[in-house]
Amino acid sequence: MKSAPMTRRRALRTVFCASAALSLNLHRRVLGAAAADDLHWLTIGDFGSMEPPQMAVANGMQSYISRLGLKAPGLLLLGDNFYKKMEGGLKSERWKTGFEDIYPAAVFPGPVPVVLGNHDYHDNAGGEQTQLAYARLPGARWTLPDKWYRLDFPAANPLVTFLFLDTNHRLISGADENTGKPKNSLTAEEEAAQWKWLKAELEKPRAPWTVCVGHHPVYSNGKHGDTKALVKELAPLLEQYRVPIYLCGHDHDLQHLELENRKTSFVVSGGGGARVRDLKQTERGRFGQPVYGFTHLQAGPQRLIFRHVDANGKQLHAFEKHADGTFKVHEG
Repeated sequence: MKSAPMTRRRALRTVFCASAALSLNLHRRVLGAAAADDLHWLTIGDFGSMEPPQMAVANGMQSYISRLGLKAPGLLLLGDNFYKKMEGGLKSERWKTGFEDIYPAAVFPGPVPVVLGNHDYHDNAGGEQTQLAYARLPGARWTLPDKWYRLDFPAANPLVTFLFLDTNHRLISGADENTGKPKNSLTAEEEAAQWKWLKAELEKPRAPWTVCVGHHPVYSNGKHGDTKALVKELAPLLEQYRVPIYLCGHDHDLQHLELENRKTSFVVSGGGGARVRDLKQTERGRFGQPVYGFTHLQAGPQRLIFRHVDANGKQLHAFEKHADGTFKVHEG
């Protein structure tokens, strides 16, 4: 009975074995496209499984950064940061093993902006409050000043405005299948406050690029599909204020969706460590694969570039977004 886990670990080591040869062409392409002043972030969602794929993706990110020679890249965490029980709250060993060690400060010096996922609310009573509290510890890289917040990078003459959302709304969280009671989520008052805040931030002056970040997709070809509450409430705001990118996780895959007559590109990066799932459809997508991996966001004055990368460091898909709302998929 003990042989199966060992077999699975061997298989994962084989699948996720880093290959320098596979990445040589990627190395040249990315460095060729990079401008000296571009900003870089790596982003993962649905990663906090404490299973071998989480370590494989984390190792893949570090190897990728090393090969490309990227300096102090940011790290964006798209929710479902901790699955299952997390004994000890703020004193849990998982803060070290599941965050500090696996995404080390030497590689990701911080800040590390975070959004909350459904498992962060549901797997541990008060789990979202624990994550908020961890961000308040002295010297914390974990950046979660509130359930929703704004960050501009760099602080002086910002290039990118990030608007981080808490998408754990009551209609999205739903009810417990066994008890019928509503699952933990934002309150009605919090939902109203967040929508008011978002509209106010979108009215304010922003950097040349705005990236809206949440856990749940607005649109998705993955297992969960579109999130109806966000299609109704958030999609019109993204269109009205010409937000170029909505970035999320929740579906355990990597996706790039473009919808007809929409200026916003929708990027799903949910391959950080939880079990991947097959997509339901592909017709709306420019790309979609149920694969462990991460997303590289490169920001320059004239364009944003998004690259979906697997745990071996192999680029699977890339596209650039332009200020006029158009996009271009990179070939090869």
